[in-house]
Amino acid sequence: MHRYTRRAVLGLVGAASVSALLAACGGGQATPTPAPQPSPTPPPVQQPSPTPTQAAAATPTVVATKPRKTMRVGFAISKSGPYAAGAGITIYPNYILWAKDVNDAGGIDLSDGVYTVELIEYDDQSSPEEAIKAIQRLVNQDKVDLLLPPWGTAMNLAVAPVFHEFGYPQLGVANLSDKTPELVKQWPGYFTFLGTSSQYSEAIADLLGDLVNQGKIGKKVALIYVDDAFGLELSQAARKKFGATGFELVYDQGYPLGTTDFQPILTDIKQRQPDAFVACSYPGDTLTLPEAAMVVDFNPPVFLTAVGTAFPVYIGKFGQNAEGVMGLGGIDPKSPGLMDYYKRHKQVTGQDPDRWGSPICYSSLQVLQQALQRVGKIDRQAIIREIATGSFQTIIGTVKLEGNIFYGNWLLGQWQNGEFLALWPKNRAAAAPLVPKPAWKK
Repeated sequence: MHRYTRRAVLGLVGAASVSALLAACGGGQATPTPAPQPSPTPPPVQQPSPTPTQAAAATPTVVATKPRKTMRVGFAISKSGPYAAGAGITIYPNYILWAKDVNDAGGIDLSDGVYTVELIEYDDQSSPEEAIKAIQRLVNQDKVDLLLPPWGTAMNLAVAPVFHEFGYPQLGVANLSDKTPELVKQWPGYFTFLGTSSQYSEAIADLLGDLVNQGKIGKKVALIYVDDAFGLELSQAARKKFGATGFELVYDQGYPLGTTDFQPILTDIKQRQPDAFVACSYPGDTLTLPEAAMVVDFNPPVFLTAVGTAFPVYIGKFGQNAEGVMGLGGIDPKSPGLMDYYKRHKQVTGQDPDRWGSPICYSSLQVLQQALQRVGKIDRQAIIREIATGSFQTIIGTVKLEGNIFYGNWLLGQWQNGEFLALWPKNRAAAAPLVPKPAWKK
């Protein structure tokens, strides 16, 4: 078995990603830690769990006429370190909810028995090296039947060679990259349910272009981005699209991962009077930027931040000042089955899901379960083939991947009246954009 070091992982994703991945890893070497003992996830607090209102969103109830068996499902997740906030909102609660839904319905009916799900977890400490070691332990020592992916593009890229070496499907949710089509050639079991960077960047430019055509904004854009794999890819795609559609970039600058003081940047941008402010940001940045904007009185017609805008903590922190802020993701509250999922998520996990990756994460687990049931046994290569070619009914609708990528998500949303409503694609929007954004309330 190969050991995948930071250098080896960086070599696999290409020289262009080296500095970005190092930044996402926090630089330097991770402090070695003793190998932890496997931690079976305790069952969640037992609370009433309403039956889903739509068959596509429900986990089928199984009548136990076969031997009862246990399916061990393992994962490494960031429960500490800089990625813990995102993992703890978008990924981890959905693993708990899905396992409970499966077990409450009686298990997964396969040819040799009915399986209940046992979750085995490790804290990867937001370290790619620790995540790799944890995946190796899960396979070699814990003998898990299936693996679930970590949170974040850098972490998913780090563990992808290990998933591939052991032959496990990797159903990534928080792994947004334009490199995915090439990576799939190396790792056929590597999937992404979030789409690609270009998809979101093009949506931003298309939405702004639509607002220009309506006479609601001009064509001056200020662009900032976190200096890591996610920010570099998203901003590169946005820059290309802005140039092709006639927008003027009055500001175009990256900032180091971990930046906490944005007042100097926003003061400079304010003097350039942009019509739209676009930040390719991570959750910490996303939650800091509005505070800095209020301090320097920067209130452009469009204020758009990236990861974290759709988090429930955003509306909890900013309240009325969230009104009109745009970001990645969005939902349509009228979507069949979706709001039942939000209700069950809160009841089972005790916290609200986000309005972007959370339902996508749960849907990816529905895809995994349906593929497993169609194959009829724990045959990981057959499961990979079924996921790559099949069509699946989930809480977000029909999911069918193209080249191991799902392109059917809502891309952009906006906080309106306490909900993060989908704005784009326009033909599936839950609301029209509120532009100009209301002034900050101090």
